[in-house]
Amino acid sequence: MGKKSTKANKNIYQTSREEAGFTREKASEVIGFISPDRIERIESEKSEPQPDEILAMEKCYSKTGLCNYYCSHECPIGQKYIPEVHIKELSQITLEMLASLNSIENDKNRWIEITVDGQISDDEIPDFISIQDKLQKISLAVDSLQLWMQDMIAKGNINQEKLEEYRQKNK
Repeated sequence: MGKKSTKANKNIYQTSREEAGFTREKASEVIGFISPDRIERIESEKSEPQPDEILAMEKCYSKTGLCNYYCSHECPIGQKYIPEVHIKELSQITLEMLASLNSIENDKNRWIEITVDGQISDDEIPDFISIQDKLQKISLAVDSLQLWMQDMIAKGNINQEKLEEYRQKNK
């Protein structure tokens, strides 16, 4: 049986493993290709994790969002292009999505005026940026909904087989 960590500043990989109830040895055994020593080096930030290791940890620990965290915080490409997405309650996601959609509805005609000529003039930049920010909020709400669904699937609250069966049938 592994020792319980008393380290105060644990990173997300260590807290995820501990929340899942795994020792480093047990996590290594379940994952199959990451040694306990490698897990320790990742958790103590002596080594950078690799994408395949993060994918395996997310699955092993049933920690939805671990990949998003890695991409948005540690991957140089992800840091530039991937926003951090937080798991939220479905009601909060829904309200944020509806508020964003309502907000953008008012800007639809202005968006058309700005983009019809394929150019963004200096006087159009403020409105363009404002609309772009609202679209980004919609995108984040969609990403949040995706993360919520992954979390519900991981917890067994959504039947993944039925979901995939429905998706295949309705392509």
